[in-house]
Amino acid sequence: MRVEVKARNNSELIRKLNEVLSDEVTEVYVNLRPTKEILVRILERAPNVRKISCPPSLYPKVSKKAVKALAQMGIELVPEGYPRGRPRKYDEGTVREVQNLIMNGVPPKEISARMGIPLRTVYYMIEQLGVRRWKG
Repeated sequence: MRVEVKARNNSELIRKLNEVLSDEVTEVYVNLRPTKEILVRILERAPNVRKISCPPSLYPKVSKKAVKALAQMGIELVPEGYPRGRPRKYDEGTVREVQNLIMNGVPPKEISARMGIPLRTVYYMIEQLGVRRWKG
């Protein structure tokens, strides 16, 4: 059984963990950084847990010793969730195609017209590539 526990601070999270965790729980998601105190509480209240997850932005801040100790116990601590921010408008294939055209000397205006991408976006891609001058 999977349980998601969300709170605004550690004390609220610990209180909620005490309320919702049981022997049936095998996966726990917490929205705060899993400190030693939080991890101990999870292990006490849910002894059959095999996976603990937290947001990707907080995962690097978790103690490496804690991750290693959990791994030795057969419990994985992993980042989970989607990256934040605006999704990309153009997929990797389109970006690669634009890059190839740029490197082959196709002028930005022609790339824009051919692919239906705004000219300003083509110039932005050129800037990201670090190309100072293109053939053409």
